[in-house]
Amino acid sequence: MKKKILFFEDLGMKGYKETWEYQKILFNNLIQKKAKNRSFQKGHLLFVEHPHVYTIGKNGKNKHLLVSSDFLKKIDAGFYQTDRGGDITYHGPGQLVAYPILNMDYFFTDIHKYLRLLEEVIIHFLLRNYGIKGEREKGQTGVWLIKNGIYRKICAIGIRMSRWVTMHGFALNVNTDLRYFDHIIPCGIFNKEVTSLKKEHISFSEVKHLVKKSFQEIFNVKFI
Repeated sequence: MKKKILFFEDLGMKGYKETWEYQKILFNNLIQKKAKNRSFQKGHLLFVEHPHVYTIGKNGKNKHLLVSSDFLKKIDAGFYQTDRGGDITYHGPGQLVAYPILNMDYFFTDIHKYLRLLEEVIIHFLLRNYGIKGEREKGQTGVWLIKNGIYRKICAIGIRMSRWVTMHGFALNVNTDLRYFDHIIPCGIFNKEVTSLKKEHISFSEVKHLVKKSFQEIFNVKFI
């Protein structure tokens, strides 16, 4: 099967608002190109690492932020209401955030399949490279590690899709400072913990390379 073409950009460390605005430009441009050619091929995959920030989805609940705006200023963390799905999450140093901006008419028009494939990218990455078994949890979106029967989320997913064009994406905890999750109810899910790959002593650059490779295989794409 012929590989689909995507533009890849590693933005490095970049603020959430600036990156969101850039996403919207790419998203709107892709919608415009798609209006002229429904099967327009070339989408985007952005990798980025954000400074400390909390974001909440369009259907999220502000009560899941457990601290005041003054406290956020004190810890130098931003807060944004976004247009993605899902509830509240944290982004920060040591976390790989990926934003696929894709024309799904060029792939498949099934939002649930898309979410499952994003999960599969991380599951594939973890098992193939480190022998770590990533899991799904029924009724939830994301990837979890299970230890002693306890589910701990390692990758959160929240997307927006309009006219079968995607934006936003997933966030993988690599060597993230997990204490920042103490200030929220992550993804609005009570009594669930988060985890990271910190104990694996993996370099961030290695993770980026290998996640990109897994994305390439799962979505059958070629990056330019």
